[in-house]
Amino acid sequence: MQPTHSHLAWHETLELHELVAAQSNALMKLKKTYPKIKDPILKTIYKQTIDTLTQNIMELLQFYPLTPKTGRDDDVSRDDASAAAAGDLLGFAKSSIKSYALAITETATPSLRKVFKKHLNGAIDTHAKIFNYLYERNLYPAYDLNQLLQNDVDVANKALSQPF
Repeated sequence: MQPTHSHLAWHETLELHELVAAQSNALMKLKKTYPKIKDPILKTIYKQTIDTLTQNIMELLQFYPLTPKTGRDDDVSRDDASAAAAGDLLGFAKSSIKSYALAITETATPSLRKVFKKHLNGAIDTHAKIFNYLYERNLYPAYDLNQLLQNDVDVANKALSQPF
């Protein structure tokens, strides 16, 4: 039997948020880089990736009206340049944490494992610092689902409308 609900589940809403946020940021970067690429093969790959991300984001945005509403809707002003730079750093920290955690599971040499653990802890500390930076400046409203999702829609629309 298929579940019938008027909104998405909370856990899938958060996965939707992560995918839209990451792909929107990547799309903006790719569009900025695209004009600088001279190699025609690489330029074609970039164009295909831009087209794919554009399609992905447009398809995912269709689910935002189905996200749960929390009854709170504050208007938060954003510093887009700082938010983008900090978001890149947050994404890098997350990626580093995942990479080091995976690397540790494949490590047989104790001295290398010790270094990986040290680096993993550093990546975790970096993630905490950049998250706190974003949160304290209302650039990542982690505890306000409505605002978090509205930010996703705003950034996605900006990425989709950005020329390349």
